[in-house]
Amino acid sequence: MADSVRSSRDVIVRTPDLQAAAEFYQKVLGLTVTERTGNIIGFETGALQLFVEQGDALPVVLDFLVPDVQATKAMLVAAGCTIVEENPNVPRCYVRDPFGLLFNLGER
Repeated sequence: MADSVRSSRDVIVRTPDLQAAAEFYQKVLGLTVTERTGNIIGFETGALQLFVEQGDALPVVLDFLVPDVQATKAMLVAAGCTIVEENPNVPRCYVRDPFGLLFNLGER
């Protein structure tokens, strides 16, 4: 199953101060806003697309795409990963691996 995991170009940062973060990325770094949806703002960086989300602070979250989120989630939990946050309405499934990497599982 490992060969079916592919990264997207999305990186997610969550912060309690969305406005301050948006101003920093837009004005200080000069990134272009690509999306504004509710509590999420997307910025084009070149190789990556940065999404900044309003909420409790989390480390940087990478985005991995898989053919079957539920099957991959079960395999990862059996291998020692923990589910940090899950919300099928977003959809979101944040997973922390045994080595500290935080990533979202999305369906490709």
